[in-house]
Amino acid sequence: MPARTYGDAPYSVAVIHGGPGAAGEMSAVARELSGERGVLEPLQTACSVEAQIEELRDTLQAQASLPAILVGFSWGAWLSCLLAERNPQCVRKLILVSSGPFEERYAVRIMDTRLKRLDQRQRAEADELMVILNKGRAEDRNSAFARFGALFSRTDAFDPLPEEGTSVDFREDIFQSVWPQADRLRSSGELLRLAGRIKCPVVAIHGEHDPHPAEGVNKPLTAVVQDFRFIQLESCGHKPWIERQAREAFYYILKEELR
Repeated sequence: MPARTYGDAPYSVAVIHGGPGAAGEMSAVARELSGERGVLEPLQTACSVEAQIEELRDTLQAQASLPAILVGFSWGAWLSCLLAERNPQCVRKLILVSSGPFEERYAVRIMDTRLKRLDQRQRAEADELMVILNKGRAEDRNSAFARFGALFSRTDAFDPLPEEGTSVDFREDIFQSVWPQADRLRSSGELLRLAGRIKCPVVAIHGEHDPHPAEGVNKPLTAVVQDFRFIQLESCGHKPWIERQAREAFYYILKEELR
């Protein structure tokens, strides 16, 4: 099964990366948490939403101590919700970190916010990368995907520290296969409908500077999830664990929620 382990068994916590197609980006969080508990880091390799749900379920059943707490980041927050709705026996609690908005009306603001935070040269580079991603050769698209992610990591952050010791396996093919399906789930209302069927406690942690609007997580989930809490971090962007001013608060909150 595609996964890394940190600390000693049993692995009662699983960190679920985003992307889709950014395996390894939660390794820093896994290492930090492993001082107090065993942590599993599943690495999603499947090329559809359905297959990623099944792959995550199989990984958890094979290696985690169930029911586990899932810490899902960005796309991984949605994937964790979909897994919990379908396999409630696998999940004790959901912690959604920097989730994408659950309704389409909030999502239209994300790209505008990002582009406004780029200078003219960076916007030109973003346009060039989009051409490669849409029409470029297959061998060029992975590097363009990685560069695109690096470019927007600047717009998504507030006061970032250097990311050290994190190796991310960027897979453009996974993103191009999975994301359109995930986007249709949201635009159709199915994502929120399924989230409303989750029975375990759900906690969302979200930075106020994240271009993914906080209200797109807080308002929809408050309306449909029975046991839901929302925590907003000040001076914090999309990746709380790299934020100079929010990192300590993020880990304190996260560790408290894991108790």
